[in-house]
Amino acid sequence: MKAIDVVVVGELNVDLILNKIHGQPQTGKEILADEMILTLGSSSAIFAANLSALGSQVAFLGKIGVDSFGDLILASFESKMVNTDMVVRDPNLATGATIVLNYGEDRAMVTHPGAMDHLGIDDIDFDKLTSARHVHFSSAFLQPGIKKDLGRMFAKIKERGLTTSLDTQWDPAEKWELDLASILPYVDVLLPNRQEVMHLAGENNLDSAIEKLQSLGAKLIVVNMDNQGSVAYKAGEKVHLPAFLNTHVVDAIGAGDSFNTGFIYKFIQGKPLDECQRFANLTGAINTTAAGGTTAFINREQIYKIAKERFGFDE
Repeated sequence: MKAIDVVVVGELNVDLILNKIHGQPQTGKEILADEMILTLGSSSAIFAANLSALGSQVAFLGKIGVDSFGDLILASFESKMVNTDMVVRDPNLATGATIVLNYGEDRAMVTHPGAMDHLGIDDIDFDKLTSARHVHFSSAFLQPGIKKDLGRMFAKIKERGLTTSLDTQWDPAEKWELDLASILPYVDVLLPNRQEVMHLAGENNLDSAIEKLQSLGAKLIVVNMDNQGSVAYKAGEKVHLPAFLNTHVVDAIGAGDSFNTGFIYKFIQGKPLDECQRFANLTGAINTTAAGGTTAFINREQIYKIAKERFGFDE
């Protein structure tokens, strides 16, 4: 048995979330927000924390500064039982931060990458990864220090017998420059949303985008369709499963990351595709029942309580 179920490689930052905002920001003017939360941020961290809350053994590999935001991240991981032995702290760098302006199910964000820009392939001890079963990577476009080496990174991971997953996330520059031909053959599960998958493929409809990515080596593509559920594509098979709809959304911050959490939680247990996909839809919906990306994921018992009471889910 492996000591660690999943190692998450990715970006780390804090989120300063503003809720109940009185209008839209305008240059030269000031508006008020009635609520503020400072919490663990970043797609990769939300995924790791929520996967650990479900009961998986999770470790994180990323880079932060030696500052109060970095302290908050490590303390948050400790409270979520996420192993941080592979987190690199650099005193010459600042920990990244994102200001989130939250408007119901939509939001605007401004991010200072800080140390996220500087995580590189040389920061990864690949032999240490052999203690794990699976590696998940997120947010390629926020990590220029490693983006160019992702194909080499995934190849090295597969050489050591681990399974892999990738969520590229949105490209803030909207250039979508990624060497997918060198990456996708080594990725077991690709986890984009509907907009991302079309941008990644350079296609303007979903089916064409899927065909393009499959031609580049993608084995299993699971597309998060938000309140329309999800669609999985594998070897000519297409499976659409409906969403678990939350009629009282607090916010949608981290819902996509929690969708990924649910899928990988079942995937590493060897569960059938439809079971992985259905659970992903559920955990994405659970995320929207509380503010921020991790608040709804206290522990396995609480998660399953929400699943039953709010969505009628009972395994």
